[in-house]
Amino acid sequence: MSFDVDSLSSDTVVIDMGEALDFRNADEFKDTFQEYVEDGVQNFILDFSDTEVLDSTGLGSIFSLYREISPDDGKVAFADVSRPVQVVVQLTRTYKVFRQFPSVQAAQEALT
Repeated sequence: MSFDVDSLSSDTVVIDMGEALDFRNADEFKDTFQEYVEDGVQNFILDFSDTEVLDSTGLGSIFSLYREISPDDGKVAFADVSRPVQVVVQLTRTYKVFRQFPSVQAAQEALT
């Protein structure tokens, strides 16, 4: 499984999180965003519309991205958050760290 990435501009990309972000593919997610960070991308919109599973390992990989880009004013936004992911976001209070948007377009408008 690989992550589909859509470049919106030189500093903003959308990553389709697919069906799951968990212990099985968290390292692949890290490799994916690392390439874009090295290319100067600062804003990441994570599209959770199809995501059924988000575990602690997956959440940890998102925080790795956040720690890497936040010193340079980079942002990580959650878009179109599915119900299973919303449960994890509420339980872990992740909404205090990452802004959530009803759609990728809304996130894009807020970040650019």
